[in-house]
Formats: sequence, C-alpha cells, structure tokens
Amino acid sequence: MDAKRILVVEDDSAIRRGLVDALQFTGYEVLEAAHGNDAMKQALRATFDLMLLDLVLPGHSGFEILEAARAARPTLPVIILTARGEEADRVRGLRLGADDYVVKPFSVRELLARVEAVLRRSPERPNHVSKVRLPNGVADLARCEVRFHNGQREELSEREVELLRYLAAHAGRAISRDEILQRVWRLDPKRLETRTIDMHIAHLREKLRDDPENPKVLLTVRGRGYMFALANDS
Repeated sequence: MDAKRILVVEDDSAIRRGLVDALQFTGYEVLEAAHGNDAMKQALRATFDLMLLDLVLPGHSGFEILEAARAARPTLPVIILTARGEEADRVRGLRLGADDYVVKPFSVRELLARVEAVLRRSPERPNHVSKVRLPNGVADLARCEVRFHNGQREELSEREVELLRYLAAHAGRAISRDEILQRVWRLDPKRLETRTIDMHIAHLREKLRDDPENPKVLLTVRGRGYMFALANDS
C-alpha cells in the first residue's frame, strides 16, 4: 500500500519543521505550506489524504481554507492545529467540518495517534486501489492497462485510470459528475462542462468492453451520476 500523504499548513517554521520531520520519520509523505494563500491552492488542487491545519495564518485564515476545502472535498480528513484555547474557535472549526483538533503545545506522539485514528475512519481512500476485477479480465491500474481473459490488452490513459480507481474505490455508490470533477481531477465544475465526464465514461466503457446499451460495470444512475457495480477488494 502506498504511503499516505499529509498536507501540513503551519506558518511557524519551527513547528512546521518538527511536524514534517516527525511525519516523514513515521512513513508519511508530506506537503507543506507556510502561507494561507499557498495553503488554499494546495488544499483545493493537490493530492493528499489528510490536512493538518493551523488557524492563524497570513493571507487566507485556517477557517477560510477549511470551509473551501470541505466544500470541494466533502470527506477530506482535517485536523486543526491551534494555539487558541477558546471553546468558540474549536466549536467553529468542528462545525465547518474538521475531524479533530489539537491545541498547542501538543506532544508529537499524541498528534500522530490522532492522525492515525482520523485516517482509519476516513472514507477517502481511492488511491489505494491498484487492480480492479472485471467480468472479462482485470484492470491493472499501476500498469495503466486492462488484461482480458482471452489474452488481449487495452491501454488506459492516466485520466481513465484516475476515474476507474475512484469509481471502484466507491463501488455501489452513485458518484455525481461534480464530485468526479472536484475530487478526482481537482477541477471546478462551475468552469467546466460536466458532459466531459460523460465522454470519459463512454470511452472507458469501450476500453473495458462494457456494453453501453446494457452496461454491467459502469452503470448510469439517472439524476445522480455513475456507479461502479462490482465488488472490488484489490
């Protein structure tokens, strides 16, 4: 399983460096941001599994970043890091969608335990699907290809791999076009025609040899989006 990636948003360089070192030593991949504006961009566009978020930042505040990230990525795990001890700030952060909070000063062991706990209960784990079983073969996402039982192969584009991985990771749930744009490709659905998703689904069905007139793998759920119909444990 690939290492989880964590975005650390903290303007205090000493605290940020300590967090980055501790997380990397534990085996996590780490992104970091010291300014609220940079943090906002990364929160909305970068690929990561959890965000550690300071509230008091230059530029965009932690509350603004949390609100924007939660709107774009509803299940993204977020732990607030704050020196503020006031109950109102903790309550506001939790109401905006934070999963947990840690008041400074805190021990690294406690923080790592909270990170592990939040990641365990988080539903956002699409990047860990490496192979997708199909009725007529298997999609090997690491190799960007579909291998059919008859020995034939079909190459997948990176975007098709991302799409299939996300749908398979959420098998049995209808995924809206907006969610795919926001969560998979980090694009704003207000600025892009969602019919783009329909085109990619059509191409992916063709490559998977999933009959578009009677699909068995990628189903269209009227009024809701698309659903991967098969159980997958790869």
